[in-house]
Amino acid sequence: MTPPRRDQPQSLIALWRNPVARAWIYQIAILLAVGLGAHTLFQNTRRNLEEKDTVSGFAYLANEASFGIGEILPVPVLEGGLIHLLIAIVAGLFLVFLLSRWQKRRGSTIGADTRLVIVVFILLFGVPLAVLFYSGDTIRAIHYTEANSYGVALMVGLLNTFKVSLIGCVLATLLGLFLGISRLSSNWLVAKLSETYIEIVRNIPLLVQLFFVYIAVLRTLPQPENSLRFFDVAILNNRGLYLPSPIPQDFANLFMLSIAATLTGIYFWRRHVKQRQDRTGEQLPFFLPSVAALVAVSGLVWLIFGTPFQLEYAELRGFNFVGGLELSPEFTAMLISLTLYTAAFIAEIVRSGIQAVSKGQREAAQSLGLRGGQTLRLIVLPQAMRVMIPPLTSQFLNLTKNSSLGTAIGFAEVVNISGTIINQSGQAIEPIALTMVIYLTFSLSISMLMNWYNAKMRLVER
Repeated sequence: MTPPRRDQPQSLIALWRNPVARAWIYQIAILLAVGLGAHTLFQNTRRNLEEKDTVSGFAYLANEASFGIGEILPVPVLEGGLIHLLIAIVAGLFLVFLLSRWQKRRGSTIGADTRLVIVVFILLFGVPLAVLFYSGDTIRAIHYTEANSYGVALMVGLLNTFKVSLIGCVLATLLGLFLGISRLSSNWLVAKLSETYIEIVRNIPLLVQLFFVYIAVLRTLPQPENSLRFFDVAILNNRGLYLPSPIPQDFANLFMLSIAATLTGIYFWRRHVKQRQDRTGEQLPFFLPSVAALVAVSGLVWLIFGTPFQLEYAELRGFNFVGGLELSPEFTAMLISLTLYTAAFIAEIVRSGIQAVSKGQREAAQSLGLRGGQTLRLIVLPQAMRVMIPPLTSQFLNLTKNSSLGTAIGFAEVVNISGTIINQSGQAIEPIALTMVIYLTFSLSISMLMNWYNAKMRLVER
């Protein structure tokens, strides 16, 4: 068969030799195969459930849980005023985003116009405060007990997973940044210590490290009556870590609102300063005025309305401590293990990102008289971040998913609670499906956030 001429119309080419048509056929065939497999799986599952007389659905979430949870966070109830408050906050953020994009197209920022700053404060704080004021007591939170439902128990597990993942990501990033920079230090001892730590921790499985921290470290601590005390502020024993707990007073909400409003103003002022420098080269003061504004506003509210928080310290009563902020051994072991393990990988990402920056950049900075710390902060790290962000995203995702190992030591995260629900209710498919959806939501949220940050950090051609 003679090949078609270059000037031959696309419609006259045989269908199986047309690359566009062939690509569509392959995609349709794959889609049909996936749909057929999903339909077969669904029918098979439904048939098996009917044979075992198992009722499917999510009605079981309303049944009483009847089991205790050691690590409890208050669960917000989505009813009444809380729904309206969330709608007001989301709508305000969306409108501020549109306003920011509009100003950017005009070649300006919100911080350059006082009227727009006032509008932003009204959208972000005025409207939610009005909603909060008129909602009354409809905003509440549930403190989990055994009499609550499976749905509330699952929410507690979700919040515990979110808590350990968020704190772990922050601590692992800070520790990894320190270790990555230390490994490139000119001090031989510092560099070798960092390299030794990284190589040891990276090559030991996380589950082994988790068992070591939980059993060999935390469980060997003294009993409550012989606790390790650090200036009577932090108390450590085999029951957990006890820290002072801030108890909000009457004007705590106003104090936190003043800090949030000040930080919002600082954010828009920072954007204005940066754009002013990019456009004219003029460097407006930022750091000292921002710190002064934050201290002045929060201090003024403190002086006028009184102390916003009172610290509550843990006290030994009987055989255990009461009061204060208690971090259970399970949570502490999870947080330490996730932080140390992930930080070793982040350290290598930081090291490779710094080494990816041309040596000439550091030499140019030194020729301008910049010190080593200034060179790293102003020249090297901003360029290295463009290399570091994609692998950092993977490490944050790994840390979040590795939190499911908490079920091995009894930490009440979402997998552990889902397993308990499966054993008690006999429902297996629905809890597993909900667990998959929860981790999928966490992973997609992290990916979207890091992709947005990556887009903000990338070089834009002019």
